Amino acid sequence: MNSENKTGTKTLHPRIYEIVEQIPKGKVATYGQIAKIAGCGARVVGYALAALPVSRTLCWHRVVNARGEVSLRSSGDSHSRQRRLLTSEGVVFNTKGRIDLEVFRWEGPGWIWLEQHGYDPGDF
Repeated sequence: MNSENKTGTKTLHPRIYEIVEQIPKGKVATYGQIAKIAGCGARVVGYALAALPVSRTLCWHRVVNARGEVSLRSSGDSHSRQRRLLTSEGVVFNTKGRIDLEVFRWEGPGWIWLEQHGYDPGDF
């Protein structure tokens, strides 16, 4: 797979991290939402977040699956940690463990941010 985004100016993982940094406290985005902006597949977003360097501070916990759920990991307790972090930011989970995306979904970056970072706002 090509590691460059659709603008060809930066490698994909840093581009994904740059987008995720825009999600404000108390809001969430889906893997697919980030993927659409970055120009890749939703799984690639998951892989990028899993490969996040320990030294990089990023609010990775604000990215959830399309059902508004925290995706379970194959090892560790990062899914429990993710839920705790989101709850501490005021994000509410229902009894099924889902976040109401109508309430808590981030609307995405504004058109000025998109233009400044090499995207055509008309694509979104």
